[in-house]
Amino acid sequence: MKTLSKFALTASAAAIALSMATSANAMDMSGKTIEWTIPFSETGGSAKWANFFAPLLSEALPGAPTVVVKFMPGAGSTKGANWFQQQKDGDGTVMFGSSGSTQFPYLLGDPRVKYEYKDWNPVMATGTGGVAYLNAEAGAKFDGSANGLKDMNFIYGSQGATRLDLVPLLAWQMLGMNVEPVFGIKGRGDGRLMFERGEANIDYQTTSGYLGGSMPLVEAGTAVPMMSWGSLDSDGNIVRDPTFPDMPTFKEVCEATDGCETSGEAWDAWKAFFVAGFPSQKIAFLPAGTDQAVIDAFVTAFAAVKARPDFAEISAKRVGKYPMYVGAEAAQALGVATTVPDSAKAFVTTWLKDAYGVELN
Repeated sequence: MKTLSKFALTASAAAIALSMATSANAMDMSGKTIEWTIPFSETGGSAKWANFFAPLLSEALPGAPTVVVKFMPGAGSTKGANWFQQQKDGDGTVMFGSSGSTQFPYLLGDPRVKYEYKDWNPVMATGTGGVAYLNAEAGAKFDGSANGLKDMNFIYGSQGATRLDLVPLLAWQMLGMNVEPVFGIKGRGDGRLMFERGEANIDYQTTSGYLGGSMPLVEAGTAVPMMSWGSLDSDGNIVRDPTFPDMPTFKEVCEATDGCETSGEAWDAWKAFFVAGFPSQKIAFLPAGTDQAVIDAFVTAFAAVKARPDFAEISAKRVGKYPMYVGAEAAQALGVATTVPDSAKAFVTTWLKDAYGVELN
C-alpha cells in the first residue's frame, strides 16, 4: 500500500524552493483579506485546524494579509466543496480546506458531488488522527476489548454514512457493537455537543477536535477514551498514534475482541478508507486557474511556517504530532487521499446499502 512516507520528489528541492521564494518575494499582499472557507461548522476539528494555521500563514505571507476562517456547513461538506469548484482564477484571497468527509463522497461517487479535486491547487496538507470515546457508564465496561460493550445500545451523532464517519461506523460494526447513528449534524463538533448533552453516549473526534474539545470531558470523567485509529509506519502498518501513544489502536481492540478480524474484506476496506481519510486528512487549496506566482507565495509561506523553531511544539498541542506537506508533497498527499482500491469501494458501497439504506448509484 502506498504511503506518504515513500514519496520521492524527482526535482531538486533546493532549486524548487529558490524558484518559489523568488516568485513569492515579488508579491505584496499588504491590505488584502484572505477568506479560508471550511465546509463544516465552527465547532469541529477542521475549524480548529484552520484557526491554528490562519495567523501563522498571515505572518508568513508577503505583506502579512489578514487570513479569516469562514464556515460553510451543509450536505456533509459537499455544499462548500461545490461552491469552491465554481471559484476560478484566484488572486490568493480565496482558500478552501478539505477533510476526509469531503474526500469520501468524492471517492464513493456520491451524486451530490459536483467538484473535482484535480482542478484545485493543493498548497499544504497535514495528517491527523482520530479518537473514539465512551460515556462513563460504557467506559466502565471497556477493558481493551469490546466484549463487554456488545449488550449495550449506543447513539452517535453523525454527519452521514458516506463521510469520514464511515471509519468509526464500520469499526464499531466490526467490533460487534450496536451503534445507532443520528444523521444530519453539520460537523464533528456538533456530535461532541450531543455527547455533552447526554443525547449520545459514544463519539469520535479527529485529533484537533479531541485535543481542543473532548479532553476536558475526559479530565472531568464524563468521557472515557476507547481507541485511536492509529497511524502508519514507513511500511504501511498500523501503529499507535504518536499523539496518543498510550491509547490502543482500533487494530489492537479488534484483535482483543471476539469475532473481530484484522484480515479479510471488511478489514481491507476499513484500512483503505482509513489511509485515504487520515494520513493526509486536511488539505488547503487555492482555486483552479490561480496564477503560479500566487501558488508559489502560499507554498513558500507554509514552508516557512513548517520551518519555525517552535512549530513542532505549538502544533503538537493544537493539531497533534503529524507530518505537514507543502507544494509537490501536498499534491502527492492529495493523490493518496483520493485513491482507494476498487475492491474497497465495492465493499463499502454494499455495506452502506445494507447497513443504512444508502444507495449511491
